Amino acid sequence: MLTVSNLSVQFGKRILFDEVNVTFTQGNCYGIIGANGAGKSTFLKILAGDIDPTSGRVILEPGKRMSVLNQNHNMFDEHTVLETVMMGNKTLFAVKKEMDELYADYDDKNADRIGELQVQFEEMNGWNADSDAATMLSNLGISADYHYTLMGEMEGKLKVRVLLAQALFGNPDVLIMDEPTNDLDFETIAWLENFLANYENTVLVVSHDRHFLDAVCTHVSDIDFGKITHYSGNYTFWYESSQLAAKQRAQQNKKAEEKKAELEEFIRRFSANVAKSKQATSRKKMIEKLNLDEIKPSSRRYPAIIFDTEREAGDQILNVQGLSATTEDGDLLFKNVDLNMAKGDKIVVFSKDSRATSAFYEILNGNLTADSGTYDWGITTTQSYLPADNHSFFESDLSLVDWLRQWAKTEPERDEVYVRGFLGKMIFSGEEALKTCRVLSGGEKVRCMLSRMMMMRANVLMLDEPTNHLDLESITAFNNSLKNFKGSVLFTTHDHEFAQTVANRVVEITPKGVIDRYMTFDEYLEDDKIKEMRKQMYS
Repeated sequence: MLTVSNLSVQFGKRILFDEVNVTFTQGNCYGIIGANGAGKSTFLKILAGDIDPTSGRVILEPGKRMSVLNQNHNMFDEHTVLETVMMGNKTLFAVKKEMDELYADYDDKNADRIGELQVQFEEMNGWNADSDAATMLSNLGISADYHYTLMGEMEGKLKVRVLLAQALFGNPDVLIMDEPTNDLDFETIAWLENFLANYENTVLVVSHDRHFLDAVCTHVSDIDFGKITHYSGNYTFWYESSQLAAKQRAQQNKKAEEKKAELEEFIRRFSANVAKSKQATSRKKMIEKLNLDEIKPSSRRYPAIIFDTEREAGDQILNVQGLSATTEDGDLLFKNVDLNMAKGDKIVVFSKDSRATSAFYEILNGNLTADSGTYDWGITTTQSYLPADNHSFFESDLSLVDWLRQWAKTEPERDEVYVRGFLGKMIFSGEEALKTCRVLSGGEKVRCMLSRMMMMRANVLMLDEPTNHLDLESITAFNNSLKNFKGSVLFTTHDHEFAQTVANRVVEITPKGVIDRYMTFDEYLEDDKIKEMRKQMYS
């Protein structure tokens, strides 16, 4: 279907890809993974023809159509929403446009050409294009009221959904998507997961959403050491098998029979839990054929995120009563929020309006004044906060060592070796720890904020979209750390796996109050009574 032959990419002295040969076949979904800077997005741009490789070729099977999720959100501002979606099938749209122009200036000379175009249009199911595009938009949460609105008048988050509909439109033979779940809510992501899990053509996707990768991928395509290697199974299967491979290689004296038994048990466990999709049977067969020697040691570095507490909190953590907030423009974010947080609670706080959750955290941290209501922290609690917007923390020219020193509580903690220890856990070693704050990337800033939180040793953590800008390795380490944390957590995330595996309680903030349940995140989303309640709270 799609073949990459002898592909090499070099920028200056840096070799990104070295003689890559790989094939992507029909009916499979490939999750493209790799450390930050490995070349995931660059590889997709090469496949799409946006970047030329240094050498080698990309070969799409003749007669097949490729569709790419567009990253330029302003490219179609002068077109209507419905028209933008149909432009996803360039050939179909070109035929339609030429027909419309000929009809507008119709004469006998145009008749033959119109007849030819009509035949092509019918062969491509063009007469149903409008309704197919409208259905796709509706499935992605874009109501009919917007279908004839200009893209330039659409807000950013809705534009993302239109461009996703454009990529999916017309059943492309090869579908390429870079971070398709960005700015989508959980319901829309669930729809997309189901759509792709049952998609019969070829999909290549880069995503930091592990739940999404697990739900849709039949293969993981790992970019490492300048090569791309396919592995059967989803992301969690790849991650756990790579960890098992590393462990077994480290245990050189372990008997071959013991290693084999451990591998067989691992495969049995995963084979029984493959995703419920059309690919499930074939995926199970591929997993059962796995040879651990096929999994190579990775060059990735996983940060050591360890949250210790200086003291154990008492039973009373946080009490919120009648809290209400509006925006500066007068938009109601939430009202009458009551919340009693107990020791050990790990609460995922979410809302359809991200401004509401951010305002909630800012109020609890004293950075914003509520319109009404009160909140009280337990006297034994200490809090540490990771805001969604952290730019105000990095406006100095301090080195990372001096930046982190600001949160040292005692003189011994100001020692450079001690501070470097926390930075080292977040993969800032050697000269990297002497970088200045202003030159950090988004992911590096979040890792610095995590170093700060670890140093503070608080017994209550507040996290507003903590996975933003992080790579899969950092997200995985962060997730595991929160599962093991002995204190209490309030967090908001678009990472489904984070929400499902960390939270024991769900609190949804709405303009009409809160919905508060002790249950897992999946149980919350799937509960029919809660679904009806949510509709009423947002209506």
